[in-house]
Amino acid sequence: MSTEKVAFRMFLIPGCAAEYQRRHAAIWPELSALLRAAGVSDYSIYLDQEHHVLFATLRRSRAHGMDALPAHPVMRRWWAHMADIMRYGTDGTPIVEPLPCMFHMD
Repeated sequence: MSTEKVAFRMFLIPGCAAEYQRRHAAIWPELSALLRAAGVSDYSIYLDQEHHVLFATLRRSRAHGMDALPAHPVMRRWWAHMADIMRYGTDGTPIVEPLPCMFHMD
């Protein structure tokens, strides 16, 4: 199955890095299953500690189902769980900024 790599950034509230990492270390099995079912794999999140910016990369199948994730109850519950430690938009979802690939080397 063909995949594409996606990168994006999100924003952490200063002072919340340890809590963010703790919550992700205990990620809900139903959330992991939902992401996998949507075609997501090889998902990593990094922290720019100086600027409190989260940098994420993932692979997704070309026929991914990520567009349906925002409406899924498990995703909504996870976002509510994370709302106190991340910057969110007025729609109740984390602020996510896609990042274009500027260079790639296999």
